[in-house]
Amino acid sequence: ALVMLAGAVGAPGQERRGRIDVEHYIIKASVNPNTQSLTANVQVRFVPVDDSVSSIVFELHNSLNVARVTTGDGQPVPASRSRQDSSITVNLPTPAVKGAAATLVFDYDGRLTGAEADSPVYGIKFASINPEYSYLMYPARWFPVHDYTADRYTANIAVEAPEGYRTLGAGDFTNPAFPGSIAVVKGDGVRSGNATFYFRGERANMAGAYGEEIRKLMAFFTEMYGLPPSASLSVVETESGTPNGYSGPGILFLSPRGIGSQVNQRLLANQIARQWWGGLVSPVTRNHLWITNGMARYSEVLWLEHLNGAGAMEAELRDIYVEALTVDEPPLGQAGRLEDYSPEFWAATAGKGAAVLNMLRFAIGDEAFKKTVKAIPEKYAWKSISTEDFRQAAEAAANQQLGYFFQQWINSTGAPQFDMEYTVFRTQKGFRVMGKVSQDLDLFRMPVDLKIETEGNPEQKRIEVVGTSSEFVVETFGKPTKITIDPNNQVLRYDDGMRVAVAIRRGEQFAELGEFGEALKEYQRALEVNRNSSLAHYRVAEVFFLQNNYQSAANEFREALNGDLEPKWTEVWSHINLGKIFDLTGQRERAVNEYNQALRTKDNTQGALEEAARYLKQPYERQRAQN
Repeated sequence: ALVMLAGAVGAPGQERRGRIDVEHYIIKASVNPNTQSLTANVQVRFVPVDDSVSSIVFELHNSLNVARVTTGDGQPVPASRSRQDSSITVNLPTPAVKGAAATLVFDYDGRLTGAEADSPVYGIKFASINPEYSYLMYPARWFPVHDYTADRYTANIAVEAPEGYRTLGAGDFTNPAFPGSIAVVKGDGVRSGNATFYFRGERANMAGAYGEEIRKLMAFFTEMYGLPPSASLSVVETESGTPNGYSGPGILFLSPRGIGSQVNQRLLANQIARQWWGGLVSPVTRNHLWITNGMARYSEVLWLEHLNGAGAMEAELRDIYVEALTVDEPPLGQAGRLEDYSPEFWAATAGKGAAVLNMLRFAIGDEAFKKTVKAIPEKYAWKSISTEDFRQAAEAAANQQLGYFFQQWINSTGAPQFDMEYTVFRTQKGFRVMGKVSQDLDLFRMPVDLKIETEGNPEQKRIEVVGTSSEFVVETFGKPTKITIDPNNQVLRYDDGMRVAVAIRRGEQFAELGEFGEALKEYQRALEVNRNSSLAHYRVAEVFFLQNNYQSAANEFREALNGDLEPKWTEVWSHINLGKIFDLTGQRERAVNEYNQALRTKDNTQGALEEAARYLKQPYERQRAQN
């Protein structure tokens, strides 16, 4: 208490928070699975970047109680805690000198039970100590963290556990990265391919299949990005409430839901790519997280394309573009303002980040793009990277200036909606199309494809769209019958279909948070653009059903069945949900009719047919909330 008070009542104006660079950690910790407790002594060596640094802020898990903080020579240091942001502010007895290394020593302990309320990221578990398994991930801030995800460091980590337990993720880390993601497990694990698996129960049998997929992914990404930071991986099952996946140096954490009943290719591609993007190379500040999160997300697309060809990535890219457009503000280059792990954070840094990377690939071509993503891990291995660094690498690979591209998609907001008008003229050699593309972003510039369908073979031309109005002239051999702008949907842009999809996605995000009023507003926006959207009507019906408003829910499920039936699964699930409503309102005969109609669709999306068959045998009953 005295230590905290001393930090809290320091004279105003004397405290000077300056920048520091944490260089090295020596972490000595002890884990007791039976008491779910952690005891730690941590030495932090840092170098001030600014002059006269007298105050330093670290982040530390709220469940951990600091007994004392001292200098390297044992002098007590006042420190104060703020549980609101999981921070600990250390006030140095004398200002640190710029460029001169100094050391702080933290002694602390506490219980880490996995209670999400104590997590630095509210509602998500990153640390839990249990008798059967324990995990301490870097985002848990189970040791004092400075400049989260940006300040790279080396470390010597030793974690003791009782006899019969094995510690994973500890050791000497001589290359600056973000070590400190630890697992404490029982048993020797199962070796398969490039990885050793620590799965539990029935999921233990999936180690072989996951090992084979990881082997293929490591080979693919090694060819794409260069040598991996670690040749082998430990893969640890966590528990419900944790992220589906998290990647640390040489270790992957997968939740039971993430593992699933069959190999989760997309999740694995994303997390393994993070060994390069986030591990080997990381953003210089959180405003540049689009690089690593975007590359991890886009690596999913690259893997699907590798497995199944270009056609396999079309639906995935559309989902990414929809996700990207759900966030208008801030600009991608200011994404550090967004709350970590929030839907907006992932939509911007991962969704829009991946969309930007796909557009860059379109703008500079496949060969230059591959050179870019291969050159960056080679040049910046074990270093931080900025958007400017990424731009320079792309310009070198493409041999062209790309300032316009990064200004539009990283530093600005908004996306265009194209309108086009054109006239066709006959010429001596064929036909000439003279037209104009309009959109509402004054500073916009982007190459855009035109697909020209003719009486003969279709032709494709690339034009430059600059500003709000861009004229174009293209020559064709065959007589044009139809012209489509951006036929392969390479540009992040709006049209009616995209506006509907974006509004529905925003509504889904609100519904997941229990904000049903806001969700209904977004669904209504979708219906204002397309009254025939089965998906929008279906989502409205879901909200009404959750609110026990069965008549309104039934009306909307009927509207979904009378709509465009996009996606196709809205048909089978509308019938099933109508059957549930009839069961709940004592109309069994009508319920049976709906379940039978669901079966006749032969659409088994998400186990729909099994669901319908189950309620044919036994009426649906709503589960009662547990007190």
